[in-house]
Amino acid sequence: MKVLIPSPLQSYTGAARVVAHGATLAALLEDLERRFPGIRFRMVDEQDRIRRHIRVFVGGEQVLELASPLGAGDEVVIVQALSGG
Repeated sequence: MKVLIPSPLQSYTGAARVVAHGATLAALLEDLERRFPGIRFRMVDEQDRIRRHIRVFVGGEQVLELASPLGAGDEVVIVQALSGG
């Protein structure tokens, strides 16, 4: 499926869009990690939860759980919030 990568994480992928596979969000992130080492840690914390500043959308709907199922034709959009003052 197509995965849109936010600008701050493109240093891992070298592209704004990549193709990844997985039946769940967790499996998709594991696939990304195999191909782009270090990227998963930027999105998932030590308690295996999506980090506060990361939003993941599948088919336009926000996904909050790593166990959320994905379909082969889904488009996954990863958004990283900006912070600072």
